[in-house]
Amino acid sequence: MVGKSVVTLDDLTTDQISLLLRKASYIESNPRRVAHACDGRILATLFYEPSTRTRLSFETAMLRMGGHVIGFSGTQNTSVSKGETISDTVRVVSQFADVIAMRHPKEGAALVAARAAEIPVINGGDGGHMHPTQTLADLSTIEKRFGRITDLVVGLCGDLKFGRTVHSLIETLCRFGNVHFVLISPDELKTPRYVIDRIEASPSCDYEEVHDLQDVIGRLDVLYMTRVQQERFFNEDDYLRLRDTYILDADKMKLAKPTMAVLHPLPRVNEIATEVDADPRAAYFQQVYRGMLMRMALESSLLGDPLPGFSQTQEVQA
Repeated sequence: MVGKSVVTLDDLTTDQISLLLRKASYIESNPRRVAHACDGRILATLFYEPSTRTRLSFETAMLRMGGHVIGFSGTQNTSVSKGETISDTVRVVSQFADVIAMRHPKEGAALVAARAAEIPVINGGDGGHMHPTQTLADLSTIEKRFGRITDLVVGLCGDLKFGRTVHSLIETLCRFGNVHFVLISPDELKTPRYVIDRIEASPSCDYEEVHDLQDVIGRLDVLYMTRVQQERFFNEDDYLRLRDTYILDADKMKLAKPTMAVLHPLPRVNEIATEVDADPRAAYFQQVYRGMLMRMALESSLLGDPLPGFSQTQEVQA
């Protein structure tokens, strides 16, 4: 993985993803041993659109390994506001930093950056396309809950059209196989065809598309809730009409398995009632923590910085 960019998780093999999961578990158990794994390294966070969790998670990950952080959140006070291209920006930042984490509102921006940069670029989300490190957080959370990421019934609910986290998670789980997807959305926010094609291309995965969460919640091992994203709509009326389509509350949770895990990439608006937060099946704040662990594993791996005490026999050659 050393020196690679990660635009989508297709840039990593399943063995490499499994290795990152093991590294994250090791980091969780040995925070002090890895506290200087990236001493002297610099992460640049180039966030062209607002973010709280993702940007702070990337930055905290580097700081917890002894590195430093530079960058911007919003472009108002940068050369981007003068018309500087993504390619030129990352070429400049490549002279300052060792690795870049970037978020951009336009699909394909991370790929442009990765091709221009002289250092690894990690896609922190590009438009409605991909969000690979959120998927790593999701996989880590599922594995922590079930001890596996296969042989599961995974429900995805809400905005399945624009939800980049949903697209990344489905495509990656298909690579590991043996997952039944229950796709829960209104017709206007159905899963894009290219994602459905990915499921259909997997010999051990299948799916069903439904409208009613209450009808299927009792069959799910994982329920992945998403918000209807106002920023992805051109028509305010469409957003207002669809935003309250699915609300997970205590009554619906009574219909679910006692072992079901509720995930959400956050931020939420009102699609998960706050009363659900106290339910032990609520895993969405655990996701935030595991996202930081996975970003620590990823950043150190792309930089080629070993984790002190992590057995070399655990490394996977891929």
